[in-house]
Amino acid sequence: MLIKLAWKSTLNRKASVALTLVTIAISVMLLLSVERVRQDAKSSFANTISGTDLIVGARTGDIQLLLSSVFRIGHANNAVQWQSYEYIKAQRGVAWSIPISLGDSHKGFAVLGTDASYFSHYQYAKKQHLTFAAGRPFHNGQEVVLGAMVAKKLGYQLGQKIVISHGMGNTSFHHHDDNPLVISGILAATGTPVDKTLHVPLSAIESMHSSGHSKPSRMVARKQDATNHEHEHEHEHEHEHEHEHEHEHEHEHEHDSKNNSALLHNLDSKPGDLIGSTKQITAFLLGFESPLYTLQVRRNINQYKGEPLLAIMPGVTLRELWEMLDIVEKILLLITLAVVLISLLGMLTSLLATLNQRRRELAILRSVGARPWHIFTLLISEAIFITVLGCAFGVALFYTLLIAAQSSLQSQFGVVLSISALSTYELTLLSVIIGAGTLIGAIPAARAYFYSLADGMQIKT
Repeated sequence: MLIKLAWKSTLNRKASVALTLVTIAISVMLLLSVERVRQDAKSSFANTISGTDLIVGARTGDIQLLLSSVFRIGHANNAVQWQSYEYIKAQRGVAWSIPISLGDSHKGFAVLGTDASYFSHYQYAKKQHLTFAAGRPFHNGQEVVLGAMVAKKLGYQLGQKIVISHGMGNTSFHHHDDNPLVISGILAATGTPVDKTLHVPLSAIESMHSSGHSKPSRMVARKQDATNHEHEHEHEHEHEHEHEHEHEHEHEHEHDSKNNSALLHNLDSKPGDLIGSTKQITAFLLGFESPLYTLQVRRNINQYKGEPLLAIMPGVTLRELWEMLDIVEKILLLITLAVVLISLLGMLTSLLATLNQRRRELAILRSVGARPWHIFTLLISEAIFITVLGCAFGVALFYTLLIAAQSSLQSQFGVVLSISALSTYELTLLSVIIGAGTLIGAIPAARAYFYSLADGMQIKT
């Protein structure tokens, strides 16, 4: 009887109850959204790479190397010499390796240079391999494989020709128009940065950059010839100085020849110490036959004498990244909890504001036999009804927001939101909100209890 009376009393105050419901619903939606985005963002980052034991790049910060090589965020400070990569991948225990070359783009999407091992060994989520939605891997330096998001956004199909641009970002002032690439395959969606990447052979990257530099080299040669001609013209009458100059050039030529011979000897004798090669990569991934090799090879790479290199374990570095972001997570959680508390305080204000206006109603209830504890139960039941309804509407708004924001968050930030049932932690948060609403509702209920008690003891005239 009291529950039915509390429900009708709640419906009787539609305006104030509706405003309270809206504030509670919005706060609940914000709280659940922040928690879901936090969990799914962490899951999306963790699922980006799987089954890779080491990531190796030029010596820099662990997190910077992870972000630049895997998430395409930021840029690598230096490159890795190809000879160093060849030397390290030949070490004992290395099962497979994937070279990565970054630095080019296509209409804002990153271009990744690699080889066929990328499609065989790269894994994401829980050791899932890459699959093709259409087509096949590239077979030569004139083909490109698109990520799912690239093909969808730009509307590309198999067999189309595209042009790669030098540099990262949406704006580029140098396009490799003389090296168009044919789309040979489109990867299936993974929910990782792979979806927003164009994959080309390393040979394509090398040919594009070498052809781009060939013309400037010829111009430099012509300028050098002109300079030499002017130099000869200025000194054509100074024979003695010219002979001395030629003698010096012969001496320098002999010195350069000795240096070149020594360099070639070093390259042949120590493959790991080859520095100065024109072929470079940004980083490379390594997988080992046994986890026992991981720490040993990592230590050897970090102490490598050929050039300064850094080897990181993706799982460990990801945990370090989230530890850095832990303070941000806590701040977001505190902000949303503050919003929830403010909405509950709004409910308290509304109940207290209407309490004086309801003293006549409460007195009538006392006159028909209601006890003070009946009045207390009535008021606290109304607070529970409002809180539970606010949470229910908040959950509905939460799922509506998830559906609306799912595609944009995945395309813009690579965060895949899971539209699933509320987790145990999320249900616990809702229980805490309902409990807090019950406690806050006890304040006006206690005042109503004493009001009804005082009004019941008054002498009726």
